[in-house]
Amino acid sequence: MTQYLDFEKPLAEIEGKAEELRALARANEEMDIADEAAALDAKAAVMLSDLYKDLTPWRKCQVARHPDRPHCKDYIQTLFSEYTPLAGDRNFADDHSVMGGLARFNDQPVMVIGHEKGSDTKSRIERNFGMARPEGYRKAIRLMDMAGRFGLPVITLVDTPGAYPGKGAEERGQSEAIARSTEMCLRIGVPLVSVIIGEGGSGGAVAFATANRVAMLEHSVYSVISPEGCASILWKDAEKMREAAEALRLTAQDLHKLGVADRIISEPHGGAHRDRTATIEGVGRAIGDMLKDLTGKDRDALIKDRRQKFLDLGNKGLAA
Repeated sequence: MTQYLDFEKPLAEIEGKAEELRALARANEEMDIADEAAALDAKAAVMLSDLYKDLTPWRKCQVARHPDRPHCKDYIQTLFSEYTPLAGDRNFADDHSVMGGLARFNDQPVMVIGHEKGSDTKSRIERNFGMARPEGYRKAIRLMDMAGRFGLPVITLVDTPGAYPGKGAEERGQSEAIARSTEMCLRIGVPLVSVIIGEGGSGGAVAFATANRVAMLEHSVYSVISPEGCASILWKDAEKMREAAEALRLTAQDLHKLGVADRIISEPHGGAHRDRTATIEGVGRAIGDMLKDLTGKDRDALIKDRRQKFLDLGNKGLAA
């Protein structure tokens, strides 16, 4: 069953009417509703195109958070073969909001790491809604270090509202774990490519996305803070999230202009959740292209390339 966002309510009504007609026809074979249903489908297609033609930053946030978007687990199951999950930080616990392990991508051995939000109530609770604790980042550090020692490219899939801010996480060194994960991203001498597949929230995203190449899905977002959090701090009113989303410049299009994102991956009309297969295939092609772009570079060149990318941030936006 399709889940509709707030701004999609008019579309929901039209598609709902079309489905009601088809249900009546299934119950009564003598009814001929083909023309009426086709007309509603055509109207819905036009409305869908119009709704997604020029989304506001806040609406992009809503699309990026859609529960039916493909998640890390979906990408790993589809794009990677021989996936062998690796668990735990060898210190405290295994954080289920971060999944990662050895795999093959286009028959090339790689290390894949990503945030997993979960797909239903039970799995979302188990995965902590994609909000990693310190042990999640320490697991990622361990896997990146292993990839560096064995010469395996690292692929990260980012989809988190941010690192978990709970008391226990802070007591176990949340900020230190994020900082060390970011440091490991900068230090490893293998290709590191990252894709923002949904939300890229704060340092919790940066800890995975400090990469040689960063791609973003068309309706994904990447920001230092959520629009609601920003509005609460600046205006003491979370309901001003629309204004905050505009000010944060968090869309893939804004971040590509600023040089934060190297490429934008197109999504199907209506967002990634309306055609998960096409979205996953598009991400796979982008990962392949980014890895190919880094082929042949030695350890020092990769590290220099990565560090320079982040030292240069801001210059592109100022020049524009």
